[in-house]
Amino acid sequence: MKNKTTYAGIPENYAKLETANIVLIPVPYDGTSTWQKGADKGPEAFLKASENMELYDIETDSEVYKEGIYLADAVLENASPEKMVEAVHQTTKKYINKNKFVTLFGGEHSISIGTIRAFNECYNNLTVLHIDAHADLRKEYQGSSCNHACAVYEASQNTNLVQVGIRSMDASEKTAMNMDKTFFAHDMAVNEYWMEDVIDQLTNNVFITFDLDAIDPSIMPSTGTPEPGGLFYYETLEFLKKVFTEKNVVGFDIVELCPNTIDKSSDFLAAKLYYKMLSYKFSSNTDEDTTDFNIKKNNQHTVPKFKNKLDEEF
Repeated sequence: MKNKTTYAGIPENYAKLETANIVLIPVPYDGTSTWQKGADKGPEAFLKASENMELYDIETDSEVYKEGIYLADAVLENASPEKMVEAVHQTTKKYINKNKFVTLFGGEHSISIGTIRAFNECYNNLTVLHIDAHADLRKEYQGSSCNHACAVYEASQNTNLVQVGIRSMDASEKTAMNMDKTFFAHDMAVNEYWMEDVIDQLTNNVFITFDLDAIDPSIMPSTGTPEPGGLFYYETLEFLKKVFTEKNVVGFDIVELCPNTIDKSSDFLAAKLYYKMLSYKFSSNTDEDTTDFNIKKNNQHTVPKFKNKLDEEF
C-alpha cells in the first residue's frame, strides 16, 4: 500500500532518513523566472505524478525505492535569490555530510547554484554535466548573480563544466563558454558519436544538473522557456545510462518543470526521468570497485556505489 506522505507513496520503512541511501530535497522556488511563471509548483506536480508510477523498472529489473528514499522538507527560502541559494547550499551539504546520495527537484534553475556549490566543496575534480536548452552562463542578470540565467556561471569558473543540448544563448555568454566542452543541439543532431564525445570530457566524479527544457517541447511542453529542437526520451535515457555506467555520478538535480492544469504528461515524464536516473545509479555500479570515492580532504564519504552503506555520522 502506497503512503502519500512519502516520496511516490513508498512504505514508511523505505522512507526513513536513518536507513535511506537517497535524499530528495524539493525546492519550490520561482523568484527570478523571466517568462512563464510556475516553476515553484513543479515539485508538487512531480511528487503527485510520482505517486502514480509503477515502482518496478523493467529495463534495470529493479525496484530502486528499496534502497530507501527520504523526502526532506522543502527549502522554502524566498526572501532573495541570494538567500535561497545559500539555503539550498547549506541543506544540500548537510545531507551529503550524512553520507546520502543527494538529489533535488526544483523550482527554477537558479537553485542549482547552491547545489553545485555544495557538491564542489565535497568532491575532488568535479564535473558539472549541464543538460539544458540554454547556456545559463551570464555572470549577472537583472541585478543578481543568483538569477536562473546565471545557473552555471559559477560552475564554469570552479568546476569542469560540460554543457549538452544547448540551443539558445546570448552572445555575451561566449566569453564564459568552453567551446570544446559545449555540445550544441544542432551539432548533436548530425553527430552519431556525440554521447561518446561528451563522456570523454567528463572527470570521474559527475554532478548532473538537468533542466527539463533540454527535452523537446513536443514531449515536454511544461517548462518556463521551451525551445524547439530538443532531446527525445530514449536518446536521453541512453545518454544518461552511459554516464551513470561509466562515471561516478555523485548527485543530481532536475529543474524547470512548469506544470499546467490541462496536460499532465510533462509531470509524469519528470517523475519517470527522476526514477530512471536513480535506477541507473543503483544498478549500473554494483559490480564495480567500491573503494575509490575521490572525496575532498575533509574526510566526507559518499555511499560507495550504494552497495555497502557507511555508518559514519559527520
